[in-house]
Amino acid sequence: MKSNYVAGLHAGEELINEPFLLDDVVRRKTRDGRPFLLCTLRDRTGLLNGVFWDVPDYIDAWIRPGLAVLVSGQTNNYKNALQVNITDLNLAGAVESTELLPSSQRSREEMIAELRTHVEQLDEPWQSLITSIILNTDFLARFAQAPAARTMHHAYIGGLLEHTLSMVTLSGMLSDHYPYVNKNLLLSGTLLHDIGKTMEYLVDGSFGFSEDGRLVGHIVRAVVLIEKAAAELEFPQDDLHQLIHLIVSHHGLLEWGSPVKPKTLEAILLHQVDLLDSRVQGFFDHLNNDTGSETWTVKSSIMHGTELRFPPTFDRGSQQNQE
Repeated sequence: MKSNYVAGLHAGEELINEPFLLDDVVRRKTRDGRPFLLCTLRDRTGLLNGVFWDVPDYIDAWIRPGLAVLVSGQTNNYKNALQVNITDLNLAGAVESTELLPSSQRSREEMIAELRTHVEQLDEPWQSLITSIILNTDFLARFAQAPAARTMHHAYIGGLLEHTLSMVTLSGMLSDHYPYVNKNLLLSGTLLHDIGKTMEYLVDGSFGFSEDGRLVGHIVRAVVLIEKAAAELEFPQDDLHQLIHLIVSHHGLLEWGSPVKPKTLEAILLHQVDLLDSRVQGFFDHLNNDTGSETWTVKSSIMHGTELRFPPTFDRGSQQNQE
């Protein structure tokens, strides 16, 4: 049973067989050749750095990212950040993923209700297409559980649905702001653009790639799902081609994974909305996962390539899961 969460830890506390998820592990050696580990520990409230000196061979043999472990050691401050000096590690066995994996601050029920509202506002035949795919009971359960990414942004339970809803709100605003936008097309593409991630990622102890995710990927899976549903509904072919273009071009650049570049107004808007929402949430996620307490983050953001400045009124508790 977990009793100490990252968000509530302070320097000088002793941990005894406290469950955490091993988010990252790096093996190093001291100048005199003794092995030690640098690791990142995770629970649902945040990340914690760890160092394990003189690692026993029997532990070094099994330790790897993605495992739930029992950590013993003492917390201290190191370079303006909290870390734990680990004295022992053991496999944790069965631990509830909700204790170790972060999840959206928004309730599942609230987000699903908002999703249904967005779908109901679409005209036909778009509404029927989206309903048949996203509001399918089995699919909706996976869609509401999945992260939007393994790291970087919305990397938490419910992150995919939260990311999608945020994008739909932005897409609706842009549809009203710019001329010539096919609103039904843009909103439908926004709702469907990442549905393949329900098959790309695993939520099993950690956020990892499924075999299908490694071999096929979410863009291809989304296209297959949409074309299958469209065939069953006899969805208009021209609208379908426009919609599929949004899906396959939403990453924007070939080097970012898009089979084609955006070539329509709606595709350009979808790519920019996706980029904007991921970058802004990536900013918040980095701040929430940073263990420092100064004006600037201790670590450089991988997404933004630099340390980030906390907004003056930023409340870490409002963006982060609490114990």
